[in-house]
Amino acid sequence: MATTEDRASMRTVVAASSAGTAFEWYDFFIFGSLAQVISKTFFTGLSDTAGYVAALALFGVGFAFRPLGALVFGKIGDQAGRKGAFLATVLLMGGATFAIALLPTYRQAGIISPILLILLRCVQGFALGGEYGGAAIYVAEHSPPKERGWSTSWVQTSAAFGLFGALLVILVTRWLLGVHAGPEAFDAWGWRIPFAVSIGLLGISVWMRLKLSESPAFARMKADGEASKAPYAEA
Repeated sequence: MATTEDRASMRTVVAASSAGTAFEWYDFFIFGSLAQVISKTFFTGLSDTAGYVAALALFGVGFAFRPLGALVFGKIGDQAGRKGAFLATVLLMGGATFAIALLPTYRQAGIISPILLILLRCVQGFALGGEYGGAAIYVAEHSPPKERGWSTSWVQTSAAFGLFGALLVILVTRWLLGVHAGPEAFDAWGWRIPFAVSIGLLGISVWMRLKLSESPAFARMKADGEASKAPYAEA
């Protein structure tokens, strides 16, 4: 029977894992939500329609890189531990998102600007692919068998929280800039703010996850010498 201390520890595991995953989805969805502004900023050489299609296609590129991230970080998690793997994914995602806030526009840097944006978008997708499965496994390995479905469902739900957070930050930023700096300010430079906010969310996510211990299941496997040395071959 689970003690009060065990339940408190489990709540911490679920909260830290889900919050980190919500943060990664926030970073991921910010891009899609600002596709129209991104098209004007980074694809200035194209028509409005072509630029918008290019921005949406780039949003899709992030999804294409998720399987690769899952393969790479899944292997890292099986060999080195779950905690290290999903610390790396949240750092990658947060770093890439903050870097987008600092990118020069097409008018400032020409073709280099969209190339850098494409690379950072690939990093975002790569990181999210590793994060999603890693967080779910980490929570599942902490959970009692009868509570695994309930516990891991919070990781799934975190995607909705991430999208809601992204939309909320964008709406508040637009409103504040509209009141204090004029309606043109958001498209000119204010779009960078939702991306820049990620650095603060990254700090919170890393702090929460650093307080977590390795999953009991992986710790036992490592102590018994049963940690996988070749996950792909054993699959």
